[in-house]
Amino acid sequence: MKIDVSPEIVFRTARSGGKGGQNVNKVETMVEGYFDINASRLLDEQAKRRLFEKLDSRINSEGILQVRSQIHRTQLANKEEVVEKMNNLIIRSLKKEKKRIATKPTAASKEKRITSKKKNSEIKGARQKIRFS
Repeated sequence: MKIDVSPEIVFRTARSGGKGGQNVNKVETMVEGYFDINASRLLDEQAKRRLFEKLDSRINSEGILQVRSQIHRTQLANKEEVVEKMNNLIIRSLKKEKKRIATKPTAASKEKRITSKKKNSEIKGARQKIRFS
């Protein structure tokens, strides 16, 4: 599945900390990307619902997915990083999860569990005080 949300991302820049020396104090290299999920024309209603379920901690109250990058020294590289992060988040969220097939424990695993319980019981039993009566 390939979804490129870059046409619908609104970018905002700011000064960022980190590497860059004197460059940090004068150039706005930190980039924040905002993707309005409700207004998106790329996604259908089912995909939007799924995004809200999966990314609820990253989506604000207005339904906007916000991603930030300030690891690179240039604004362009940070912009590309934001687009890549956002695409990865959306693609990962829209992937269908495989249903887990319930299985029964094997005979060997049951036996192993019981032997370990018996061994533990013996160890703990040896710790008890000896009573003479």
